[in-house]
Amino acid sequence: MIAPGPGTLLIAEPFLKDPNFMRTVVFLCDHQEEGSFGFVINKSYNHTLDELMSDLEELKIPVYYGGPVQMDTIHFLHQYPSLIPGSYEVMDGIYWGGDFETAIGLLRDGEIDPNKIRFYIGYSGWGTGQLNDELKEKSWLTTQATRKLVFHKKIEDIWKDSLKHLGGDYEMMANFPTDPQLN
Repeated sequence: MIAPGPGTLLIAEPFLKDPNFMRTVVFLCDHQEEGSFGFVINKSYNHTLDELMSDLEELKIPVYYGGPVQMDTIHFLHQYPSLIPGSYEVMDGIYWGGDFETAIGLLRDGEIDPNKIRFYIGYSGWGTGQLNDELKEKSWLTTQATRKLVFHKKIEDIWKDSLKHLGGDYEMMANFPTDPQLN
């Protein structure tokens, strides 16, 4: 386990029952004493970008459920810091935010690969000490993120692949049932 910080993956332990975070993987963008902020990277949202925002009819791009906080906001992670001004480098090769209009223009013009940008509705947030308490309770496993996991081609595999990334005994957890009483 690694200490939480920007670029950390929070992997929900197999029996976490919170419906917002059951079998999720959260990519942390920021972690400070005052709080933490990130996005669930393995949950689809039931609308595409064009359905959520006006004037984007041609952009039928998936939107992901970033978390239960501020579900009226859209955020994005990408791999184009030189093309999207105002981006914040979370870790090597992964950037958060930047100029939204520029990102949309680049997508419209086919200048960026839609597989290298991910849009999220809402975000995951923790107040002062809250995430550290959840880590002490062993609600989350932590590992360093990789571009391959954050921009995984099959989001339904991210949770299992993140556990495999941890290696050792954690690999077995990928096959645990959601409810051990049903076993």
